[in-house]
Amino acid sequence: MSQQDFIIWVFCWVADNLMELQQGTRLRSRGSPPRLSDAEVITIEVIGEYLGFSTDKGIWTYFCHHWREWFPGLGSRANFAKQASNLWVVKQKLQEKLAILLGAFDRPVHIIDGFPLPVCGFKRAKGSANFKGQADYGYCAAKNETYYGFKGHLMIDETGVLTGITLTPASVSEREAAWDLAAPIKGYLLGDKGYLGIEFKQEMKKQGIEMITSMRTNMDDPLPKETRKMINAKRRLIETVIGQLAGQFAIEKCWARDLWHLSNRIARKLLSHTLGIFANFKQGKSQRDWLQQANVIRC
Repeated sequence: MSQQDFIIWVFCWVADNLMELQQGTRLRSRGSPPRLSDAEVITIEVIGEYLGFSTDKGIWTYFCHHWREWFPGLGSRANFAKQASNLWVVKQKLQEKLAILLGAFDRPVHIIDGFPLPVCGFKRAKGSANFKGQADYGYCAAKNETYYGFKGHLMIDETGVLTGITLTPASVSEREAAWDLAAPIKGYLLGDKGYLGIEFKQEMKKQGIEMITSMRTNMDDPLPKETRKMINAKRRLIETVIGQLAGQFAIEKCWARDLWHLSNRIARKLLSHTLGIFANFKQGKSQRDWLQQANVIRC
C-alpha cells in the first residue's frame, strides 16, 4: 500500500467509524465546527506517527510542507494540537473498536507487562513542576535504574493486539494496576515476577482469570519445563510490542506537561499501532507485519 493509498484508507475508516461512534450527536456542545474535521485530525496524527513524527510539532510541520493541498483546513500548530488533544477519548474508543473487530478480547490467552515513562531527568526531578502530585519515583528492573514519572501498564492478546493500557505513578505495583486492565477478559493472563502473589492469584481466579507468572530462582516451579519454556516464549511477545511502541512511536518519551496532552499522545500511538495490524489483516497479511508495512509507507 502506497503512502497516498494509506492516507485515504485511514481517513475513510476513521470517518466511517467516527460517525458511528457519534450516533448523530455533536462532539462539541457549542460553537462552530473547526475548519479541519475531526476525521482529518486523527488521520494526520496516525499517518504522522507511522512516519516517525511523535510530537504535535513534528506531525503538523510535515503535513504543512507535504500534504497541505489534501488538508486545506490545517491551521496553526496551536489549534491543531488543541483539537487533537480534545479527541483523546475518541481515539481511545476507536482503538477499542479495532481490538473488538480483531477478536482480541475473546482470545483465551493475554499478556501483561509495564514500561517506564519518565517525565524528566532524574537530577531535575526535585525541581520539576511537571506532574507535581501525580508522578512519583519508581524502579525499572529492565534498565536497572530509578526514575521519576509514571509507569505504563499494557495488556495484549496472544497475537499482539493491544487490549488495554493504564498509567500509574511509578511507585504503584503491577498487581494493583492489573485490575484496571483485566476486567474485560477471561482465561489465562501471563505476567512476569512483578505479578507474583498468592492472594492476588486467588482474587484473579475469582474473576475467571488464571494468572501465570515467572518464578523466582528460590521457588519451586509447579509447571513442567517444556510448558514453562512455551509460556516464556509466548510472554516475550509483549516485549516485542513494547519495543515497537518505544522504537517506532516513542511511547516512553513524555514530551507533555499535563495528563491531558499525555493521554492524547498515548491514545494516538495505540490507535496507530492497532490500525497497522488491522490494515495488514484486511490485506491478508500477518498481524505482526505492521512494522514492515510502516517502512513501505515511509518510503
